[in-house]
Amino acid sequence: MHLNETRAWNRFYAPGTHVDIELPTGSLSDLLEERAAQWAEHDAISYFGATTSYRQLAEQVARVANGLRRMGVRRGDRVALVMPNAPQHVVAFYAVLRLGAIVVEHNPLYTRDELETQFRDHGARVVIAWDKVAPTIQALPSDLGISRVVAVDVTRAMPLTTRLALRLPIAKARESRAKLTAKAPGTVPFERLLAQQPLDAAHPRPTVDDIASLQYTSGTTGTPKGAIITHGNLWANARQGAAWMPDFERGAGSIYGVLPMFHAFGVLLSVIYSVETGSRAVLFPTFDPALVSQAAKRFPPTFIPAVPPMFDRLARVAAAGELDLSQVVYAISGAMTLTPATVRRWEEQAGSMLNEGYGLTETSPVALANPFTEARKIGSIGLPFPSTDIRVVDPEEPGREVELGEVGELLIHGPQVFRGYWERPEETAQTLLEGGWLRTGDLVVQDEDGFVTVVDRKKELIITGGFNVSPSEVERVVNGVPGVAESAVVGIPRGGGAEAVTAVVVLDPGAAFDEEAARTAAREHLAEYKRPCTYVVWEELPKSLIGKVLRRRVRETLVADRSATRAAPEDDEA
Repeated sequence: MHLNETRAWNRFYAPGTHVDIELPTGSLSDLLEERAAQWAEHDAISYFGATTSYRQLAEQVARVANGLRRMGVRRGDRVALVMPNAPQHVVAFYAVLRLGAIVVEHNPLYTRDELETQFRDHGARVVIAWDKVAPTIQALPSDLGISRVVAVDVTRAMPLTTRLALRLPIAKARESRAKLTAKAPGTVPFERLLAQQPLDAAHPRPTVDDIASLQYTSGTTGTPKGAIITHGNLWANARQGAAWMPDFERGAGSIYGVLPMFHAFGVLLSVIYSVETGSRAVLFPTFDPALVSQAAKRFPPTFIPAVPPMFDRLARVAAAGELDLSQVVYAISGAMTLTPATVRRWEEQAGSMLNEGYGLTETSPVALANPFTEARKIGSIGLPFPSTDIRVVDPEEPGREVELGEVGELLIHGPQVFRGYWERPEETAQTLLEGGWLRTGDLVVQDEDGFVTVVDRKKELIITGGFNVSPSEVERVVNGVPGVAESAVVGIPRGGGAEAVTAVVVLDPGAAFDEEAARTAAREHLAEYKRPCTYVVWEELPKSLIGKVLRRRVRETLVADRSATRAAPEDDEA
């Protein structure tokens, strides 16, 4: 019998980890109310030292939910959230869900064009936005039908004493405060929703199979689209994570929310897993080692989910004596390849394991991880989570499994696998096979113990800073620059598993490349992490027989050219 049929890999699970979890039967609204009853006075959130208990969180959710109901939000409606990490973000998330409505998360640093593309797709009419970006929302075209914009002043959740403790220069602090507290005329203050009476407890509740969120992703085909994630998907993944880390004490831990909540990884760990385990979510509006060090003095971290560059920076801060990591029980890295050097640096300071996990937005998001035992294999993405099955198949014939040790495409099946893409049946059919098996688009090798290692990406997405960049999206901007005939955008390795966005351009006859114009266009239309770091001019691009640009060959040529340049001997000095 095949290894993947017996789940024989479970012998490497940490003691106390079961092969299967108990699947949830309720919604995330039920989850929050259960924890509010169980741990009413325990901290649910800490933000710059100000804390919110589970009782207070549940009450604020009920009030904001009623405020949204009075605005006309109904079951199945999409409500857009455009905010950094903050307590108001958590409240808004659960308030939308309580009405049976659907959360649509957005990066608050997105440009107007990027937001418009997503709004045209999901059709949200009510938006809850950071007051700094509310004007951008208000500037979106009127035909989108946005009826209400709720503005959130995140500084209202920050205690003055903690602000002063940051010890910013006075002028800088005043400038920062002035920017953060800028109000957007014509919006509804979030505090108005908090002032409502709590939602009637008899109001219809969402179910385990209802859609909880649309999480935008480039998916396996490179075209941004909304992944349909249910209440059951998210709660099941939180339970899988809890099973994977059996020594994490419920009702007592501090989970550090350094990942943005608009990212699938951040939503799960900071908003859902923290509630599942009755933990304190210590939130940060942006990743800043100084803020982490300050927070750790009061609430030492016990679990940190992050991406490799964050772990590397925190380990260096700890090595300098500015951060105590000794109480960290678990640390899980995702979104990018975790290097042995980062693992070593972290574990020298924390004394506990740092392991890599793997997932996709389509798996809510975690599907595999290295076990927290000596059996782990650094460099691999580990083993399937509890209640998760995998297959490694021929990419051209997905019904045929390859032998152990052979390269194949990874397929995943489990309670965390999404329901499809919002209003995109054809792309859903390409990604979800019969029986609910997800095609990941990643080429992997599975060894005789069940450990999986990614060897290549069938998809051509670029991974930078832990986020996916669609080459075609960037190419549309580059191709709009005067003088550019066509382009190919690829990712070039720059260490630590990250890639540098690189644009190769071919010019119109007689044209000169205006790099400044290209960078201006990128700033106007693309989020910072999507903008090309480097522009290269070629005479022509490699193409297939049908005229398709071969991005992989472009990438291989650039990498080879860079390697040759590094290997070339230096010219003798005259």
